[in-house]
Amino acid sequence: METDTELIATILSGDMRALETLMRRHNRTLYRTARAILRDDAEAEDAAQEAWVKAYRSLGTFRGGSKLSTWLVRIAANEALMRRRRRAAAPAAASIDEQDLVCDAPGPESEAQRAEARRALETRIDALPDDFRAVFVLRALEELNVAETAAALGIPEATVRTRFFRARGMLRESLGPDARDAFAFAGARCDRIVRRVLAVVVLAVGFTACSEKPSRPSPEGEQAYDSQSGDNPLRERTLNQGESGRMSY
Repeated sequence: METDTELIATILSGDMRALETLMRRHNRTLYRTARAILRDDAEAEDAAQEAWVKAYRSLGTFRGGSKLSTWLVRIAANEALMRRRRRAAAPAAASIDEQDLVCDAPGPESEAQRAEARRALETRIDALPDDFRAVFVLRALEELNVAETAAALGIPEATVRTRFFRARGMLRESLGPDARDAFAFAGARCDRIVRRVLAVVVLAVGFTACSEKPSRPSPEGEQAYDSQSGDNPLRERTLNQGESGRMSY
């Protein structure tokens, strides 16, 4: 399996399949980060999508001073915080998309019980104060360590420890072996974010290519573009790179 660093190098060379792989690897963390701050499923998806677009545009500036996941979470957290500041309305109640709930229980009765317990836990997590909720989700659900959580949220490590301790105290009765299943992320939700981000990126690549200064005429006998046949190598390469990201409804 390719490392994040190897995937970044491949993405920067223009391979959109590598971007899709990177997104599927870190999608859940970005979504849960945004969801912890916004308390809204749809808006969290939008925030995660925008965070990926911003991360892609800045990928060449990532120098590996911290883990890529920490860098990505920081972008997602900033995007979600900006959206929360803009939002004038009161936070919406928890909304759970049933098709995205993942359960490994063998039977429908057990599955329903797990889903009900998960919804109850998610409701209690949503009720945590904003600052405590973000720390709890990153520490307990995503299992980031204290230093990574502090870097992602831009707060001191001591603050992370205090908020996590208090959040766990508030939720102690709700926590169980399946706590990490809260705000499950799989299937349709993950696919939606991947499709939308790849569509934006591929469109941007095509626009950038069209905006470039015309190249010098090709030497005689060397054909760069046939206006009659419509063959355009740049367009063909862009479409091939974005093949996996085509929108389908």
